[in-house]
Amino acid sequence: MTEPTVWAIVVAAGTGARFGGAKQYAVLGGRTILSISVAAARAACDGVVVVVPAADVSDDVPGADRVVAGGATRSASVRAGLAAVPADAEVIVVHDAARPLASAELWQSAIAAVRGGADGAVCAVPVSDTLKRVDGSRVLGTVEREGMVAVQTPQAFRAAALRAAHARAAHARAAEATDDGALVEEAGGCVVTVPGSATNVKITHPQDLVVAEALLREAT
Repeated sequence: MTEPTVWAIVVAAGTGARFGGAKQYAVLGGRTILSISVAAARAACDGVVVVVPAADVSDDVPGADRVVAGGATRSASVRAGLAAVPADAEVIVVHDAARPLASAELWQSAIAAVRGGADGAVCAVPVSDTLKRVDGSRVLGTVEREGMVAVQTPQAFRAAALRAAHARAAHARAAEATDDGALVEEAGGCVVTVPGSATNVKITHPQDLVVAEALLREAT
């Protein structure tokens, strides 16, 4: 039996306000964060769509089959990527370029879970910190940690489920989603977790790049 066609959407359209600049072009281990994430997508998938700021759209993104302009929000950027994924793709993996240390195993596990029948699969790690619900600086209560996980990308989806969930959200003008799994859940899809990794850090602040550099050195 032929394996489903798998495409990736690598989201790299942010301005990096908290980082102090376009973090997708920051250098990590001699390569840009974007190029590392695209290479991981290329190794795991049959095709790759890269979503970048409109001013940066070009054909000169090694490993990308298509490069498109992002939107004003992350969800809009994912939808721009979806529009560029061929209609015959059966599995679509969404990955934030800001997680350049996502291992091949994470990609493979998420894809395998969707091939196994799930509508979506998100990489997840247990929550170790105590969680508080707050209003400004005032603590309203403590959230029970049991059963809670923090999710990461890559996240894999049955293509039809992801397209339908985004179309539903766009039609309803739903609030911005930072997690595509949430949209598929809200649309009634079956989303499962696969083990994430503590080393799959997200580059948000400049100090995160320092941590990623250390992790990269340790891995090599």
